[in-house]
Amino acid sequence: MQGKTIVATGATSGIGAEAAEALARQGARIIFIARDPERGRQTQQRLETAGPGLGHRLLLADLSLIAETRRVGAEIAASEPRIDALINNAGALYSQRRVTREGLELTFALNHMAYFVLTIALLERLRASGRARIVSTSSRAHSGARLHFDDLQSARGYNGFAVYGRSKLANILFTRELARRLDGSGVTANCLHPGVVATRFADEAGGWLQALFRLGRPLMISPQSGADTIVHLVSSPEVAGITGEYFVRRRVVEPSAAARNMQDAARLWEISERLAAR
Repeated sequence: MQGKTIVATGATSGIGAEAAEALARQGARIIFIARDPERGRQTQQRLETAGPGLGHRLLLADLSLIAETRRVGAEIAASEPRIDALINNAGALYSQRRVTREGLELTFALNHMAYFVLTIALLERLRASGRARIVSTSSRAHSGARLHFDDLQSARGYNGFAVYGRSKLANILFTRELARRLDGSGVTANCLHPGVVATRFADEAGGWLQALFRLGRPLMISPQSGADTIVHLVSSPEVAGITGEYFVRRRVVEPSAAARNMQDAARLWEISERLAAR
Protein backbone atom coordinates (compact mmCIF):
# COMPACT_ATOMS: atom_id res chain seq x y z
CA MET A 1 0.00 0.00 0.00
CA GLN A 2 3.01 2.29 -0.30
CA GLY A 3 1.97 5.60 -1.86
CA LYS A 4 -1.75 4.82 -1.65
CA THR A 5 -4.31 7.27 -0.23
CA ILE A 6 -7.31 5.84 1.61
CA VAL A 7 -10.39 7.70 2.86
CA ALA A 8 -12.11 6.03 5.82
CA THR A 9 -15.15 6.63 7.99
CA GLY A 10 -15.74 4.99 11.35
CA ALA A 11 -11.98 4.85 11.91
CA THR A 12 -11.81 6.19 15.46
CA SER A 13 -12.75 2.92 17.15
CA GLY A 14 -13.47 -0.76 16.64
CA ILE A 15 -12.89 -2.46 13.31
CA GLY A 16 -12.47 0.84 11.49
CA ALA A 17 -9.59 1.86 13.75
CA GLU A 18 -7.95 -1.55 13.42
CA ALA A 19 -8.28 -1.51 9.64
CA ALA A 20 -6.89 2.02 9.33
CA GLU A 21 -3.88 1.22 11.52
CA ALA A 22 -3.18 -2.03 9.66
CA LEU A 23 -3.25 -0.22 6.31
CA ALA A 24 -1.04 2.56 7.68
CA ARG A 25 1.48 -0.09 8.71
CA GLN A 26 1.45 -1.26 5.09
CA GLY A 27 2.39 2.27 4.01
CA ALA A 28 -0.99 3.79 3.16
CA ARG A 29 -1.82 7.41 3.90
CA ILE A 30 -5.13 7.58 5.78
CA ILE A 31 -7.62 10.44 5.48
CA PHE A 32 -10.33 9.84 8.05
CA ILE A 33 -13.52 11.59 9.09
CA ALA A 34 -14.48 11.88 12.75
CA ARG A 35 -17.29 13.57 14.65
CA ASP A 36 -15.46 13.96 17.97
CA PRO A 37 -12.30 16.13 17.82
CA GLU A 38 -10.56 14.47 20.77
CA ARG A 39 -11.11 10.93 19.52
CA GLY A 40 -10.00 12.15 16.11
CA ARG A 41 -6.73 13.47 17.51
CA GLN A 42 -6.13 10.23 19.40
CA THR A 43 -6.70 8.25 16.20
CA GLN A 44 -4.31 10.46 14.29
CA GLN A 45 -1.63 9.83 16.90
CA ARG A 46 -2.13 6.06 16.58
CA LEU A 47 -1.90 6.32 12.80
CA GLU A 48 1.33 8.33 13.05
CA THR A 49 2.75 5.56 15.22
CA ALA A 50 1.59 2.84 12.82
CA GLY A 51 2.75 4.63 9.68
CA PRO A 52 4.96 7.60 10.53
CA GLY A 53 5.59 10.47 8.16
CA LEU A 54 2.82 9.62 5.70
CA GLY A 55 0.69 12.74 6.17
CA HIS A 56 -2.39 11.14 7.72
CA ARG A 57 -5.23 13.63 7.82
CA LEU A 58 -8.22 14.23 10.09
CA LEU A 59 -11.42 15.97 8.99
CA LEU A 60 -14.36 16.69 11.27
CA ALA A 61 -17.97 16.12 10.23
CA ASP A 62 -21.24 14.66 11.45
CA LEU A 63 -21.93 11.98 8.86
CA SER A 64 -25.54 11.61 9.92
CA LEU A 65 -26.18 14.92 8.15
CA ILE A 66 -26.23 15.03 4.35
CA ALA A 67 -25.00 18.63 4.26
CA GLU A 68 -22.01 17.79 6.48
CA THR A 69 -21.17 14.67 4.49
CA ARG A 70 -21.40 16.58 1.22
CA ARG A 71 -19.19 19.35 2.64
CA VAL A 72 -16.45 17.05 3.86
CA GLY A 73 -16.57 15.04 0.65
CA ALA A 74 -16.14 18.21 -1.40
CA GLU A 75 -13.25 19.29 0.84
CA ILE A 76 -11.44 15.99 0.27
CA ALA A 77 -12.15 16.02 -3.46
CA ALA A 78 -10.79 19.57 -3.77
CA SER A 79 -7.52 18.75 -2.02
CA GLU A 80 -6.74 15.21 -3.22
CA PRO A 81 -5.89 14.58 -6.89
CA ARG A 82 -6.60 10.85 -6.52
CA ILE A 83 -7.98 8.40 -3.97
CA ASP A 84 -7.05 4.73 -4.08
CA ALA A 85 -9.69 3.38 -1.70
CA LEU A 86 -12.76 4.47 0.21
CA ILE A 87 -13.82 2.59 3.33
CA ASN A 88 -17.45 3.25 4.30
CA ASN A 89 -17.60 1.94 7.85
CA ALA A 90 -19.37 4.49 10.09
CA GLY A 91 -22.60 3.14 11.52
CA ALA A 92 -24.72 2.64 14.60
CA LEU A 93 -27.84 1.00 16.03
CA TYR A 94 -30.49 2.76 18.12
CA SER A 95 -33.18 1.34 20.41
CA GLN A 96 -35.42 4.37 20.02
CA ARG A 97 -36.31 6.17 16.81
CA ARG A 98 -34.33 9.37 16.37
CA VAL A 99 -34.60 11.96 13.61
CA THR A 100 -31.81 14.19 12.33
CA ARG A 101 -32.36 17.92 11.94
CA GLU A 102 -32.67 17.24 8.20
CA GLY A 103 -35.72 15.08 8.89
CA LEU A 104 -34.23 11.63 8.25
CA GLU A 105 -34.38 8.67 10.62
CA LEU A 106 -30.92 8.48 12.18
CA THR A 107 -30.06 4.84 11.33
CA PHE A 108 -30.96 5.33 7.68
CA ALA A 109 -29.10 8.65 7.57
CA LEU A 110 -25.86 7.40 9.11
CA ASN A 111 -25.75 3.79 7.94
CA HIS A 112 -26.91 4.32 4.36
CA MET A 113 -27.06 7.95 3.23
CA ALA A 114 -23.55 8.73 4.52
CA TYR A 115 -22.18 5.89 2.38
CA PHE A 116 -24.09 7.14 -0.65
CA VAL A 117 -23.31 10.85 -0.34
CA LEU A 118 -19.62 10.46 0.45
CA THR A 119 -19.07 7.93 -2.31
CA ILE A 120 -20.71 10.15 -4.92
CA ALA A 121 -18.65 13.13 -3.73
CA LEU A 122 -15.40 11.19 -4.19
CA LEU A 123 -16.17 9.22 -7.34
CA GLU A 124 -14.12 11.35 -9.70
CA ARG A 125 -11.07 11.14 -7.44
CA LEU A 126 -11.52 7.38 -7.17
CA ARG A 127 -11.75 7.11 -10.95
CA ALA A 128 -8.57 9.19 -11.24
CA SER A 129 -6.53 6.50 -9.47
CA GLY A 130 -7.25 4.01 -12.23
CA ARG A 131 -7.76 0.96 -9.97
CA ALA A 132 -9.59 2.23 -6.89
CA ARG A 133 -11.61 0.15 -4.44
CA ILE A 134 -14.76 1.04 -2.52
CA VAL A 135 -15.37 -1.15 0.53
CA SER A 136 -18.56 -0.83 2.59
CA THR A 137 -19.32 -2.53 5.88
CA SER A 138 -22.65 -4.34 5.83
CA SER A 139 -23.76 -7.15 8.17
CA ARG A 140 -25.35 -10.56 8.29
CA ALA A 141 -28.18 -8.68 10.02
CA HIS A 142 -29.46 -7.94 6.51
CA SER A 143 -30.78 -11.51 6.29
CA GLY A 144 -34.56 -11.54 6.58
CA ALA A 145 -34.81 -7.77 6.10
CA ARG A 146 -36.94 -6.10 3.46
CA LEU A 147 -36.94 -2.47 2.44
CA HIS A 148 -40.26 -0.71 2.95
CA PHE A 149 -40.12 1.93 0.24
CA ASP A 150 -43.27 3.56 1.59
CA ASP A 151 -41.59 3.93 5.00
CA LEU A 152 -37.82 4.22 4.55
CA GLN A 153 -37.72 6.54 7.56
CA SER A 154 -39.25 3.86 9.81
CA ALA A 155 -42.05 6.05 11.13
CA ARG A 156 -44.30 3.03 11.70
CA GLY A 157 -43.64 0.43 14.38
CA TYR A 158 -39.98 1.25 15.01
CA ASN A 159 -37.79 -1.68 16.06
CA GLY A 160 -34.11 -0.84 16.45
CA PHE A 161 -32.63 -4.14 15.32
CA ALA A 162 -35.05 -4.50 12.39
CA VAL A 163 -34.24 -0.97 11.22
CA TYR A 164 -30.53 -1.70 11.53
CA GLY A 165 -31.00 -4.85 9.43
CA ARG A 166 -32.75 -2.83 6.73
CA SER A 167 -29.87 -0.33 6.69
CA LYS A 168 -27.40 -3.19 6.20
CA LEU A 169 -29.57 -4.53 3.36
CA ALA A 170 -29.39 -1.04 1.86
CA ASN A 171 -25.58 -1.24 2.03
CA ILE A 172 -25.56 -4.36 -0.13
CA LEU A 173 -28.08 -3.00 -2.62
CA PHE A 174 -26.06 0.22 -2.85
CA THR A 175 -22.86 -1.76 -3.45
CA ARG A 176 -24.41 -3.86 -6.19
CA GLU A 177 -25.92 -0.88 -8.02
CA LEU A 178 -22.68 1.09 -7.60
CA ALA A 179 -20.68 -1.80 -9.08
CA ARG A 180 -23.08 -1.95 -12.02
CA ARG A 181 -22.70 1.77 -12.67
CA LEU A 182 -18.91 1.58 -12.39
CA ASP A 183 -18.55 -1.43 -14.68
CA GLY A 184 -15.54 -0.95 -16.95
CA SER A 185 -14.17 2.03 -15.01
CA GLY A 186 -11.50 0.12 -13.09
CA VAL A 187 -13.15 1.04 -9.79
CA THR A 188 -14.52 -1.89 -7.78
CA ALA A 189 -17.19 -1.86 -5.08
CA ASN A 190 -17.64 -4.64 -2.53
CA CYS A 191 -19.17 -5.02 0.92
CA LEU A 192 -18.72 -7.36 3.86
CA HIS A 193 -19.98 -8.83 7.09
CA PRO A 194 -17.18 -8.32 9.67
CA GLY A 195 -18.58 -10.76 12.23
CA VAL A 196 -20.08 -9.99 15.62
CA VAL A 197 -17.31 -7.86 17.05
CA ALA A 198 -16.55 -6.71 20.60
CA THR A 199 -16.52 -2.93 20.02
CA ARG A 200 -18.31 0.18 21.32
CA PHE A 201 -20.69 -0.19 18.35
CA ALA A 202 -23.94 -0.17 20.39
CA ASP A 203 -22.80 2.23 23.12
CA GLU A 204 -25.25 4.87 21.89
CA ALA A 205 -28.08 2.43 21.20
CA GLY A 206 -29.80 2.96 24.53
CA GLY A 207 -32.28 0.60 26.16
CA TRP A 208 -32.10 -3.17 26.04
CA LEU A 209 -29.98 -3.27 22.87
CA GLN A 210 -27.14 -1.41 24.56
CA ALA A 211 -27.32 -3.73 27.58
CA LEU A 212 -27.48 -6.83 25.38
CA PHE A 213 -24.38 -5.90 23.40
CA ARG A 214 -22.42 -5.13 26.56
CA LEU A 215 -23.34 -8.47 28.09
CA GLY A 216 -22.43 -10.33 24.91
CA ARG A 217 -19.01 -8.76 24.33
CA PRO A 218 -17.04 -11.59 25.97
CA LEU A 219 -18.48 -13.96 23.34
CA MET A 220 -17.68 -11.71 20.37
CA ILE A 221 -14.62 -11.72 18.13
CA SER A 222 -11.84 -9.16 18.50
CA PRO A 223 -11.79 -5.90 16.51
CA GLN A 224 -8.60 -7.13 14.85
CA SER A 225 -10.41 -10.20 13.52
CA GLY A 226 -13.39 -8.08 12.46
CA ALA A 227 -11.12 -5.72 10.52
CA ASP A 228 -9.39 -8.49 8.60
CA THR A 229 -11.82 -8.66 5.66
CA ILE A 230 -11.80 -4.87 5.27
CA VAL A 231 -8.00 -4.85 5.03
CA HIS A 232 -8.13 -7.78 2.60
CA LEU A 233 -10.62 -6.07 0.30
CA VAL A 234 -8.64 -2.83 0.29
CA SER A 235 -5.16 -4.27 -0.17
CA SER A 236 -5.10 -7.80 -1.52
CA PRO A 237 -4.27 -8.43 -5.20
CA GLU A 238 -6.50 -11.51 -4.96
CA VAL A 239 -9.65 -9.36 -5.13
CA ALA A 240 -8.41 -6.69 -7.54
CA GLY A 241 -10.88 -7.65 -10.26
CA ILE A 242 -13.85 -8.62 -8.11
CA THR A 243 -16.77 -6.20 -7.80
CA GLY A 244 -20.37 -6.13 -6.61
CA GLU A 245 -19.89 -8.93 -4.09
CA TYR A 246 -20.62 -9.56 -0.42
CA PHE A 247 -17.77 -11.07 1.62
CA VAL A 248 -17.61 -13.00 4.88
CA ARG A 249 -14.18 -14.03 6.23
CA ARG A 250 -12.51 -13.04 2.96
CA ARG A 251 -14.82 -15.26 0.91
CA VAL A 252 -17.62 -14.30 -1.46
CA VAL A 253 -20.95 -15.34 0.06
CA GLU A 254 -24.37 -15.05 -1.54
CA PRO A 255 -26.49 -12.51 0.37
CA SER A 256 -30.23 -12.80 0.86
CA ALA A 257 -32.66 -12.81 -2.05
CA ALA A 258 -33.75 -9.28 -1.10
CA ALA A 259 -30.10 -8.15 -1.33
CA ARG A 260 -29.91 -9.53 -4.89
CA ASN A 261 -32.98 -7.63 -6.13
CA MET A 262 -31.56 -5.23 -8.70
CA GLN A 263 -34.89 -3.49 -9.19
CA ASP A 264 -34.84 -2.55 -5.51
CA ALA A 265 -31.19 -1.53 -5.84
CA ALA A 266 -32.02 0.87 -8.68
CA ARG A 267 -35.05 2.22 -6.83
CA LEU A 268 -33.05 2.83 -3.66
CA TRP A 269 -30.37 4.62 -5.69
CA GLU A 270 -32.93 6.96 -7.27
CA ILE A 271 -34.50 7.79 -3.88
CA SER A 272 -31.07 8.34 -2.35
CA GLU A 273 -30.16 10.72 -5.19
CA ARG A 274 -33.27 12.78 -4.52
CA LEU A 275 -32.62 12.89 -0.79
CA ALA A 276 -28.98 13.85 -1.32
CA ALA A 277 -29.97 16.72 -3.59
CA ARG A 278 -32.30 18.39 -1.09
